[in-house]
Amino acid sequence: MKQTAWRIPRQRTRERGTASGISPPQSQPPPRRHPYRKVLVALGIVALLAQLALVMVTAARQQSQTADEGVYIAAAVVYLRHHELRYNPEHPPLAKLVMAAGLAFADARIDAGPDKNQYQAGTDVLYEHGNGAQRILWYARLPTIVLTLLFGLMVFAFARDITGPGGGLLALALYAFSPDVITYGSLAGVDLPAAGFVLAAAWLVWRMRRHPWAYLAPAGLALGAASATKMNTLVVVPVLLLLAAVSAWHAQPGVRRVPRLLTAVAAMIGVGVVAVATVWLTYLIVDPRLHWTAPPGVPVIHGTVGHLVDWLPFPPAYADGLRIQLGLEDQTWGGFLLGDTYSGHRWYYLPAALLIKTPLGMLALWLTGIVTMLTVRRLRPAALYVLLPTVVLLVAAMQGSRDWGVRYAIFVPVLLAVAAAAVTAVRWRWVQAVAVLLVAFVAVSSVRAFPYYLPYSNEAFGGPAKTYLRLGSSNVDWYQDLYRLARRLQERYPGERVWLVHRNRAMAGYYGIDAGDPLKVPPSEVSGLLAISVTQLSNPKPEIRELIARGVRIDQVGHSIFIYRVSPAR
Repeated sequence: MKQTAWRIPRQRTRERGTASGISPPQSQPPPRRHPYRKVLVALGIVALLAQLALVMVTAARQQSQTADEGVYIAAAVVYLRHHELRYNPEHPPLAKLVMAAGLAFADARIDAGPDKNQYQAGTDVLYEHGNGAQRILWYARLPTIVLTLLFGLMVFAFARDITGPGGGLLALALYAFSPDVITYGSLAGVDLPAAGFVLAAAWLVWRMRRHPWAYLAPAGLALGAASATKMNTLVVVPVLLLLAAVSAWHAQPGVRRVPRLLTAVAAMIGVGVVAVATVWLTYLIVDPRLHWTAPPGVPVIHGTVGHLVDWLPFPPAYADGLRIQLGLEDQTWGGFLLGDTYSGHRWYYLPAALLIKTPLGMLALWLTGIVTMLTVRRLRPAALYVLLPTVVLLVAAMQGSRDWGVRYAIFVPVLLAVAAAAVTAVRWRWVQAVAVLLVAFVAVSSVRAFPYYLPYSNEAFGGPAKTYLRLGSSNVDWYQDLYRLARRLQERYPGERVWLVHRNRAMAGYYGIDAGDPLKVPPSEVSGLLAISVTQLSNPKPEIRELIARGVRIDQVGHSIFIYRVSPAR
């Protein structure tokens, strides 16, 4: 009996790690590889990126201007034509320089007189001078699409470095099928580029663990690019600088403690210097002389935060832009969550929005990947580079006062796609089979939303058609469907009387929607087709309630505009 009792542990320890479901340590002989494994992996990458490119291009071609795109495009055109920083200083220039790479081929004309603010300039460049709004939008969106695809390659590479090619493909699949990535990757915006550059910085800092000096400059460049894209990334800069020091320390296991520490500090300083230089470079590209006059109304920030802003080693335009952002955070805004319209801010808004707008299979893989990454010893170091930046960014975003959309947390699906890859380190076949099924569930859920990804919500919350009941603003209706509405009215309801309730009626006129405003006439005079933005239904005015009560919903456009047929008043 004793011999039997001792034989069992010996047999298990011989395959140490396998019994627990975790891949064996590196001392074990490597498993035999399929002769065409590299080819299959390459084909998987191409297929996933091709799918992502297809859906992003489709969305970019069909969607009208969203709320912020006009401002960004106006700033980018002024960068090209006048080399001035005066528009949209609250966001650094890099993402708009990316848009300018496409707009350079558009020959966009703009009236950027001193009497026009950035919103008026955005309207001017899109709808005046014969530029063609959809044409200008396409040229501005295309570079962001290309950048989003490049970030997809980085997601694969980061996850592959941690878990292997299988994990890389799983991470890329989650990234490529993420409705939020598709949405903001197909628009001319700053949110997805900022998240992508944070991902790139985290990956390159991770690679410094083996080759600190080879990856020091690229890591600093990526970190600087994140800071030069959106100012909310500043909170993660100290984290990644410390991780750069950790990587440099780890890369010298046989070196004495003092030289090792000095090298780690030098690596951290080096990454920081390159990052600061990158921010300065983006401003110099726009205006080599850095002519800057602070716009009127820049708030004065007091206390410790104000001192930190003053001490930032960035151009004056950057500091003033940050002051504008901080001033916006001091104001009281409104929000809509789970059917409740409220004034102010709710700390749990972003977690709730992520829960609603993330595919269920993706949520399950995120949770499983996080648990695996924290419990498997050989994966724990990677958790610092993947999970810590995610937590810091999310906690900071949750302090913001603007409950306007999940786009403020777009870094979550980007970074946690890498974390989810950790499940491939578990060698139990049933775990891998479940992971494949969950990825397939994500893919089906995403494909079913095509081509209306912006209003996506998962099946537990009723799908895209029910998102307006739980969330508002850029989660469901960001003006993106007026172009589609114009086409729908021409195809199905030609010649009929149309009434429109929408936050941007001027844009509707540009697309040829000849519609009356039902709020400017007595409700008794309104009959025919009533097109109404779903955000107007969260807390409708009495006149709108009366019209809806007299009407029947007959159509919807992109899950953001409902069409009613309103009967004449009796």
